[in-house]
Amino acid sequence: MDANVDHYHVLGLPSGEEGAKLTEKDISKAYRNKARELHPDKRPDDPNAHSDFQNLKASYEILKDDKARKLFDDLLRVKRDQQRRQEQRDGKRRKMVSDLEQRERDAFAPDPAAKAREEEERIARQLKEEIARIRAMLAKKGAPEAAASPAAKKTEAKSGGVGLEHEKILKVSWEKTGEDYSASKLRELFSKFGEVEDVVIKGGKKKGSALVVMANKEGAVNATGSMIGHLANPLLVVPLKPITKADSSSAPKAVEVDRINNLVGAGHQAFENSVLQKLQKDYATYGDIIQGIFLLMKP
Repeated sequence: MDANVDHYHVLGLPSGEEGAKLTEKDISKAYRNKARELHPDKRPDDPNAHSDFQNLKASYEILKDDKARKLFDDLLRVKRDQQRRQEQRDGKRRKMVSDLEQRERDAFAPDPAAKAREEEERIARQLKEEIARIRAMLAKKGAPEAAASPAAKKTEAKSGGVGLEHEKILKVSWEKTGEDYSASKLRELFSKFGEVEDVVIKGGKKKGSALVVMANKEGAVNATGSMIGHLANPLLVVPLKPITKADSSSAPKAVEVDRINNLVGAGHQAFENSVLQKLQKDYATYGDIIQGIFLLMKP
């Protein structure tokens, strides 16, 4: 008889651990039922009827004998253990293959961090180009006003160099929709372009603005062309234009600018308000353009 034959299945009984628990009575009853079904007299036209009945009798004889049945149960247990080990090895092998394939996919997949850096650099580059374009448009629009007449130059000389001081002062504005800016934060940002003498903040509910006084004209020029601020809330940086019209109060204003580092308390606030009022008057024509800048910056 074939060693791979499961004698429990031949008798129509469950195999494995469940079959090992069957009694001799259960086995005899199953044999009688199966014998009536497979008897050659009931299958005269089946050429395999005789051999099937003989195999049934052989399986019954093995299961009926206690020693033979125990050896057969041990054989089935060894086969089950071997099958479980094989399934475990196959499972580990499949997992190793899956892990290897995943590592290969990860190796060739684009790095999310590198992709995010590239996207950030691209946006920053486009933003810088857009701000440069708008600044050039503003400079072109204000060029006629910036050309000082001889009388204005004479007035400036008498005022102690107010125009020179204006070239060191930058007007900074931003929308209060992202990260806000404090005086210390603005000083830290602009100090990359040179020494910062003072920072004056003028806050509003929807828009923040400030005056940043650089130590020299070169620092102001460099910051105007390069300062962007945070991408989540960009800065608009424009220079404070020289005074082009004679003003009877030009001398006091020159003294006021020279004292920009020494202002504290109420005097600091008065200076801030007066300068911002002057800026509002001088740059009233730029309001719509500046608003357009922030609309362009929003996603």
